[in-house]
Amino acid sequence: MTHAWHDIDLGEESPSIFYSVIEVTKGSKTKYQLDKKTGLLMVDRILSSSSVSPANYGFIPQTVAEDNDPLDVLVLMQDEVAPMSILRCIPIGVMLMMDCGEIDHKIICVHADDPEYKGYKHINELPKHRLQEVRFFFETYKLLENKWVRVEGFEGPEKAKQIVEKASQRYREKFANSLMSQ
Repeated sequence: MTHAWHDIDLGEESPSIFYSVIEVTKGSKTKYQLDKKTGLLMVDRILSSSSVSPANYGFIPQTVAEDNDPLDVLVLMQDEVAPMSILRCIPIGVMLMMDCGEIDHKIICVHADDPEYKGYKHINELPKHRLQEVRFFFETYKLLENKWVRVEGFEGPEKAKQIVEKASQRYREKFANSLMSQ
């Protein structure tokens, strides 16, 4: 059986274009999360707020973020896609975020094969309201759970690519022994 975190690679064009795995569908209140042991999705919770995910949300395979989970990704595109879909993504920026005191950055991407979005190269090209929606969602979706999230700002694609590269390196270091035995 394929493990979504370990068996899907970043792709040869990473970090300029890479693969992501969607966990939460755009418009959903259901928070799915990768089960690190099995590679399957489990329902983590139903969001307590009335907010819904502002974009398809998931992770970048073969990465380890600073919170020890796969690196988070938001993929802007026209439609919602099913959980566990694999998308080719172009990073256009990063939302710098703290979640309950831990660094939890979100790489903001556009779907590389969506004709409406693939032309965006920098988050500054997005309508301001779009970024405000993303920021508002993440700052408020855990409030009714008595948890806090702080968005510290947005940076462009170069910072996003640096974070992806560091998370990829962290993955290789963490799983070096198991990678060598394959």
